[in-house]
Amino acid sequence: MNVISQNMLTGWPHDRSLLRTLLMLSISTALSATPAFAAQAAKEGNKLVYKGGGETIVIQAWGRDSLRVRVTPDGGGQTSDWALDIPLEKEGKIDITPKEATLRNGKISVRIHDTPTRSGHIQFFRHTGDKQVPILSECEDAADANNPGARTFKPVGDGLFSSELQFVPRDGERLYGMGENAVNAPNKVNLKGCTIDLFQRHMKAVVPFVVSSEGYGFLWNNPSLGKVEFGNNKTRWMSNGCKQLDYFITAGDSYADIMENYADATGHAPEFPYWASGFWQCKLRYETQEQFLNVAREFKRRGLPLSVLVIDFWHWDIQGNWRLDPKCWPDPKAMVKEMDELGYRIMISPWTLVDEKSVNFAYMKEHGLFTGSIGGKKDTIGAGVYQYDPTNPEAAKYLWGKWKQNYVDLGIRTFWLDPCDDLHEVQDYDQVLFHIGPAKECHAWFPVAHQKNIYEGLLAAGENEVVTICRNAWAGSQRYGACPAPHDINCTFEDLEIYMKVGLNVMMSGIPWWSCDTGFVSPDNKSPHFQELMTRWYQYGAFLPVFRTHACRPNNEPWNLGGKITYGHIRASLLLRERLRPYLMEQMKLASKRGLPPMRPLFFDFMNDPKAATVEDEYMFGSDLLVVPVTKYGMRSREVYLPAGVEWTDAWTGKKIQGGKAITADAPIEHIPVYIRGDKPALLEHFRNLYEAPKTVPGLIEAESLKVQSVSRSRVEPQDMTPFGNHWSDDSQMVWWGGLNKGDQLVLEVPVDKAGSYELQLHLSKAEDYGIFSFQLDDGPESEAIDLFQPRLQPPMVFKLKPATLTQGKHVLKILYHGKHPDSRNSLIGIDYLLLKEKT
Repeated sequence: MNVISQNMLTGWPHDRSLLRTLLMLSISTALSATPAFAAQAAKEGNKLVYKGGGETIVIQAWGRDSLRVRVTPDGGGQTSDWALDIPLEKEGKIDITPKEATLRNGKISVRIHDTPTRSGHIQFFRHTGDKQVPILSECEDAADANNPGARTFKPVGDGLFSSELQFVPRDGERLYGMGENAVNAPNKVNLKGCTIDLFQRHMKAVVPFVVSSEGYGFLWNNPSLGKVEFGNNKTRWMSNGCKQLDYFITAGDSYADIMENYADATGHAPEFPYWASGFWQCKLRYETQEQFLNVAREFKRRGLPLSVLVIDFWHWDIQGNWRLDPKCWPDPKAMVKEMDELGYRIMISPWTLVDEKSVNFAYMKEHGLFTGSIGGKKDTIGAGVYQYDPTNPEAAKYLWGKWKQNYVDLGIRTFWLDPCDDLHEVQDYDQVLFHIGPAKECHAWFPVAHQKNIYEGLLAAGENEVVTICRNAWAGSQRYGACPAPHDINCTFEDLEIYMKVGLNVMMSGIPWWSCDTGFVSPDNKSPHFQELMTRWYQYGAFLPVFRTHACRPNNEPWNLGGKITYGHIRASLLLRERLRPYLMEQMKLASKRGLPPMRPLFFDFMNDPKAATVEDEYMFGSDLLVVPVTKYGMRSREVYLPAGVEWTDAWTGKKIQGGKAITADAPIEHIPVYIRGDKPALLEHFRNLYEAPKTVPGLIEAESLKVQSVSRSRVEPQDMTPFGNHWSDDSQMVWWGGLNKGDQLVLEVPVDKAGSYELQLHLSKAEDYGIFSFQLDDGPESEAIDLFQPRLQPPMVFKLKPATLTQGKHVLKILYHGKHPDSRNSLIGIDYLLLKEKT
C-alpha cells in the first residue's frame, strides 16, 4: 500500500515576516484604493483579466488547486503554450470589488490589487479548511528611479522582451527541484540561496519547476535563456527574451498533492515497461558486433541479470548517416535475433549531428532542416558539422524516417538521445535560430521537441514501451518516456554524493525516471580505491529508477572492475536489483499514474518530522525502503537518521528500531545501510543470501584452470588490459598467445573431474587479428588447420574438437600455430574456457 497519501499535511509552516508585510500592504491598499481599479479588472469567461501599466494580466484556474498566470506587455504575445499545452481550464470563483480582484480554485487563490507603488500587484494563498495562508507574493519595494517594480519588460528586438519577475523571500523556506544542476547547486538538495542559469548543457538539464516547503509548486513556463536567483532577499526569475511571462502555481496539503497536480498540468510519464526495470550495461564504446555480442553471451554464461545492452555513438561510418557501419556491424538482423533469444534489448545512440560528407547532408541543407543562426555565422557545430532542428516538422519527419529504416526496421527499438540539446558553445546560444524562433526565446525546448519526435515515431511504428535515456530534459519531457541521465561525470566518491543529490532534485522536478553513469571518467581499473568506489556505486545504483552503468573505461563489465571479491560485491547488487524489480514496478506505476517520484528526499514522506527535512544524504526508494548511500572511501559505518513515527527494520539483520533518532549503522563493504518501513517479511527476504555461489555449468573449465604446461619458442601472457578486454578479470583470466612464429606450440593442462565420453568445445575470444591453428587432445588425431581470421568464424568463436573418452585426471591440449592470414597484421589466439559436454 502506498502510504504517502496517509502523510497529509495538517499545516505547512507560516512565515510571520511575510504576514506582517502583507498586513502593511493591505492597510496601504485600503488607504490608497481608487475606483479606477474596478475599471481595470474584468471577468472574461473563466479568466480574470487585469489591464494597466502597459500590461495585460490573465489568470485562470488550471487543473486541481492550481492557477496559470500570463502577463503580456503591450506589443507582446504568445508563441506557444510550451509545457502547458494540455487544456486544463476550469471556471474557478472570480470576485471583483472596487479595491481588488480574486480568483479561487480549490486550495489556491490569487489576489490582484493596486498598492501605492504598484498597479496590479499579485499575491497567492493556500487554503486549508477555513484557513487562508499567504504562500507567495510579488515584491513591493519602495518606488524610486532605480526600481521599476516586481515585473519588468524591456524590448530586445524580434518582438521579444528581456523580462524579470520578483517575489518576496520566505524565512526558513526550502526549495527543491529545477532538474540537474550540479554546477549551480553543488552537493545541495535544498536550493535556497542558489543562482541557477536557465540553459541546457551536457551535465546540466534545467527543469524550471520548484517545490516549496511552504506548500506550493511553481513552474516557470518559459524555455528562454535566463536565470533564477533563490536569494535570501528576493526570488528573481529572469528571461533574456520572451513575449510574455507565463507561469503555473499549485498548492496542496502534501508534496504528493503538489507533484500530482504538476503531472496533470505538464503530462504524466507513460507506463514504465518491465524490461526497463532491470540492469542496463553500457560503455564508451562497443566497437564491433562481435565485441557487443560477446558481452551479452558472457552475461548469460555467468547467470548475471541483464535487461539492456547499449550500442554507443560512432557506430556509423560518417556522422549523420544514421546507420550501423557494415564494416563493424556486418549482420545487424542476426545480432538482433540472437539478442532477442538471449532475452536482452538493444539500445542505440544515434546523434543529431550531420557531417557535410554524410549522404543526408545535401538534402537537409537544401530543405533547411538544420538549425541556423543570426547572420549565418554560427550555423555549424564545429568544422563542417550541422545539427538537425527538432522544432522543424520536416526535419523531424526526415530524421525519423532514417532512424526507422536503419534501426527500427532491424528490430532496434530503444534509443539513447545523446545529445538532445543544442551543441553550440554556451556563449553562442543567443545567436542560434530554430524553426520556431530565436534560441533566446526557446533554447530549452530542444530536448522536449526531440523527445517528442522520437516518442511519436516509435508509437507510430508499433512500439508502445518507450524509454529513452536522454542527456537533457525540460518541463514536460516526462510525457515522452524521457529518462534524463547526467553523462560523463567524474569517477570519484565526491561525484557519487553530488549526483545522488542531483537525482533527488530531478525527482522533485516532476520527472520520475532518472539514471546516472557509474563514474564515467576513470582510467584506473586496478586500485583498491577504484574497486571500492565501483562497489559503492553499484550498491547505490540498485536503488535508482533506472539502473545503468556507463563509463569511459577499456573494460566496464561487472567482471572487469576488479578481482573475485569486487566482482562478488557487484554481482550481489545486480541480484538484489533483480529481486526488487516487482517492488520497483509498483513505485513506477504510482509515478505514471500520480506523478509520485520513486526516489525522493525523506521530507516527502515525513512532513511532520522537522529533522527529516535537514537530511540530504539519505532517501526513500518508494514508500517502504530507506536507502543510505556510502560516499566516502574506507567508510565502514555512518550516522543514519530514521524518521519518527515509524518502526524500521534493518534490511540486513532484521533488527527492529524505533524511528525518531539518529543511529550509527554498520556499512561493511558488502552492503550499504538500508531500512524497511515497518514489518514486511517478503521485502526483507530479498536481502538474504546475495553472496551464494553462482550456479556452475557442468563441464565448464575456466581459462584460469587451463594451466600452461609448456610453450615452444614463444610466450603466453595473462593480460589485465588485452585487446579483448571484455573477457579478462582476476576471476576469469583468459589465456592468450601472441607474437608467434610458424611451428610454435602451446600445451595446456586440462583437468577432468569425472571419467566419461565427451564432446569438447573451445570457446575462443575475439582479438584484432587471428592466425591459423590446429588442436590436438592428448595423443589423439590433430584437427584440420583452421584460419580463425575468416569471417565465417565470427563469434561465438566455438571450435568443436572430436569427441573423446577421457579418464579422470589431467589431460593435455596442444595448440599448434601454422602461420598468419595474408591480411592479418599479427597472429593471436585467446581462450575463454573449455566446455566438456558429456555424451548421452
